[in-house]
Amino acid sequence: MSKPKSAHLSDPMNDIDSTAQPSLPLAGIRVIDFTQVMMGPVCTQMLGDYGADVIKIERAGAGDLSRSTFPPQDGIDNPVFCSLNRHKRSVALDLRDAAQMAAVKDLIAGADVVVNNFRAGVMDRMGLSYEDCARLNPRIIYAVGTGFGETGPYAHKGGQDVLAQAMSGAMARKADPSHPLATYPTALADYSAGMHMVQGILMALLHRVRTGVGQKISVSLYNSMLAMQMQEAAMILMRDTEVNWAAMPLSGVFETADHPLVLVGAFKANPLRDICAALELPDLSLDPRFTNLEQQFKHKAELQRQFRERFKTMGREHWLQRLEAQDLLCAPVRDMREVLVDPQTLHNGMVMQGDTPEMAPYRFIASPIAMSAAPTGLRRPPPRLGEHTEEVLAEAAALKAGTKAAAAAKAGLR
Repeated sequence: MSKPKSAHLSDPMNDIDSTAQPSLPLAGIRVIDFTQVMMGPVCTQMLGDYGADVIKIERAGAGDLSRSTFPPQDGIDNPVFCSLNRHKRSVALDLRDAAQMAAVKDLIAGADVVVNNFRAGVMDRMGLSYEDCARLNPRIIYAVGTGFGETGPYAHKGGQDVLAQAMSGAMARKADPSHPLATYPTALADYSAGMHMVQGILMALLHRVRTGVGQKISVSLYNSMLAMQMQEAAMILMRDTEVNWAAMPLSGVFETADHPLVLVGAFKANPLRDICAALELPDLSLDPRFTNLEQQFKHKAELQRQFRERFKTMGREHWLQRLEAQDLLCAPVRDMREVLVDPQTLHNGMVMQGDTPEMAPYRFIASPIAMSAAPTGLRRPPPRLGEHTEEVLAEAAALKAGTKAAAAAKAGLR
């Protein structure tokens, strides 16, 4: 197949989001978004942040499950929903209705990307499989996010972040064997899989620029959690040895006289000597029990007992200053309320704010990617359920009519 004449990622006729800035890298890209909860929405939100026109297809009367995760449950200003759904237009439909399904297919025919994170087989049963969508639009990029993969022994098992933590081996590794097993309280699998989906979509769009051909991409919570543990896996596969970065003998979380801190004793020729200097302890690196990493692991309990006793004698700021004077990696352990008002957080522009007449002020975390030639801001707030249904369907009808007229005119010239 010959390469397309234009180097644009998308046909300009798809650039219909009037809020998009032409300088944004994904301006002109239209995304039909069937996703909900987190893995899919965090992906499509990033696409929207950088200019894509994201059309969020929601169930009429209910919408994305995250609209009702925590009160208020009307979805208007639910913070969980808002955190994942800026820069999107909401279309509320009943896909069991033939006319509304036909409208969705019209949208797909004029789109660049379709994204879903349903269980394996759901889109197929609706007649919206990759093959179905590719017949409507051979240039479509079809992105699928699942719990464990589209095929295989767990394909139809419900996927969820905590399950992926458990089944991928991540939950089993602990800093201290005496600690009970626990879930990590932030959605690591959802976020990492969502970002892998963004990467796949962008690579597929670049591939389409060169070839003119769309394709299907697939990510899963399970694979993303495995990929996150690539170093640990390689040690087992190649050396039959386990590595646990959280269990290193010169690292840990330590209570001081007032607040906790974290210390990472690494990346130095003799970090133990420098830790002892900071803590005003004798140089334990001269003690035969602690002379090398193997010995430090063997006697970790005694080593860290001495650290803990010393840290408790003074406050956190005192010890942070002394550790940093030795060029040791250290930091305060803080809660989210502290982080959100931290000068570095604010300097980095990581708290995004906006207002609308009918809703409370929006305040949520911004995109972590800063582009010098394409600065982003809050162009479009999270949508009310079905807010853009009439607008988007009218655009789809106009696009379909224009396509038919163009085809007829082309046929008349032959």
